[in-house]
Amino acid sequence: MKIVLTDAQTVVDAYVTADCLKEFGEVVSCGLLPYEEVAEAIADAELVIVNKTVMDAHSLRLAKKLKYIGLFATGYNNIDIDYCRAHGITVCNAGSYSTNAVAQQTFALILEHFNNTARYNDYVQEGKWKRSPTFSPFVYPLNELSGKTLGIVGLGAIGQTVARIAQAFGMNVIAYNRRPRSVDGVGMVSMDELLGTSDIVTVHCPLNEDSAHLFNRETFAKMKPGAVFVNTARGGVVVEEDLRDALESGHLGGACIDVLTTEPMVEDCVLMGVKNCIITPHIAWAPLETRQRLMGIVCDNIRGFLNGAPQNVVS
Repeated sequence: MKIVLTDAQTVVDAYVTADCLKEFGEVVSCGLLPYEEVAEAIADAELVIVNKTVMDAHSLRLAKKLKYIGLFATGYNNIDIDYCRAHGITVCNAGSYSTNAVAQQTFALILEHFNNTARYNDYVQEGKWKRSPTFSPFVYPLNELSGKTLGIVGLGAIGQTVARIAQAFGMNVIAYNRRPRSVDGVGMVSMDELLGTSDIVTVHCPLNEDSAHLFNRETFAKMKPGAVFVNTARGGVVVEEDLRDALESGHLGGACIDVLTTEPMVEDCVLMGVKNCIITPHIAWAPLETRQRLMGIVCDNIRGFLNGAPQNVVS
C-alpha cells in the first residue's frame, strides 16, 4: 500500500515523526508540494495524508487507486467533499486533538493584550528600567481580566475549554452558537447581544458557508467600543480590511489573531503594522505534545479504516 504525505513539513520535524505510518505500507513523504505537482505525486497512491494541501477535482483527477484521505487537521475546508463522496474516497479528520493548545494560545494572546508582557520585557532589555525614577514604571496599560465579559462565538470543544479558563479568571462568560448548548456558567445569547456587551469577542467556529466573512464592517460596528477581537479559528471568518479599519478608527481596542485569510502572510497584508494588533503565525495548534497527539490520531484513523471501522469520518 502506498501512502503519500503531501505537506509533511507542516507537521513533521526532528521531534514529531511519521514513522507510525510505516506499519501500513510504503510511505512517500513530500515536504511541501506545490499545488500543480500534487496530482502526479498521488497518482498511484492508495492513501493520502494532508494538512492544508487543496484536494479538489484537479489535484485528485489522476488518483484512480485512492480510497482514503487523512487530515493532519480538524478543519477540512481544503477538501472537495462532494468529489470524494462521488468517487468513494473516505475522508477522516483528526478530531479534537488541539483543543487544549488552541485554548491556551487564545489566552496567551488575551493576556499579552492586557498585560503587555513582551513590551515590558523590551523596555527592560533596552535598559530603560535602569533609568526609571520609580521601581514600577507605568509605561504600558495593565488591566485585570476579572469582571470582564468574554463573548465566545462557537461553543464546541475549544469554545467550552476557553469558557472554563475564563471562569477561572473570574470573567463573565457568554456565548453564541448556531445550535444553543447548555454549559455551566455560560449564558447563551444572540449574536447581536454578544457583540454589544462583550469586552472580548473570541472566535471558535469552523469555516463554512455560514461563517465566511462573519466578522465584517457591520459586525465590528456592533461591537462594544474599545472591545478586543480574538481569532484563533480560521482567517476566512474575517474581512481583514474591515478589521484594519475598526482598529485604525479606534472603535476596537485591539485584535489578537493567529490566522489570516492567506497563509503564510502576503507581502501586502492589510493587517501588517496596524496599531493594537497582535499577530502570531498560525501556531495555536503546534505545541510538541499536540502534534504528537495528532500523529497518533492520524495513525489510529488509518488503522480503523483498514479494519473496516473508520472513525472521525467527514465523508
